[in-house]
Amino acid sequence: MSDSKEEATLYERIGGEAAVNAAVELFYKKVLEDYRINRWFEGMDMDKQIAKQKAFFTMVFGGPNEYTGEDMRTAHARLVKLGLNDDDFDAVMENLGATLKELNVPDDLIAEAAALAESTRDDVLNR
Repeated sequence: MSDSKEEATLYERIGGEAAVNAAVELFYKKVLEDYRINRWFEGMDMDKQIAKQKAFFTMVFGGPNEYTGEDMRTAHARLVKLGLNDDDFDAVMENLGATLKELNVPDDLIAEAAALAESTRDDVLNR
């Protein structure tokens, strides 16, 4: 088995579990401080949400799949009915990019992570 960068998953290239955990913690700190989108998290058990998000990012980035949450359409359907839209998704993407930048993730890996996150837009927004 080769250990070339081309074959390593994004999960491995960004630093594995420790990096994903740090990113999710910082990401939610930013999201909860962002007046544009923090209302979507009011009353939510953030410890559970953070744990789910860590498992989700780990899976999506090519790490161990321990995600047991709902699919993106189901998980966000109620929010879409309440008005969740592209502006909200854009704000989340902005916070994700800022998080990874702050953690000194290389630009090419940020672009790769952003592309993966962007690929969920239509499912999150139930289109």
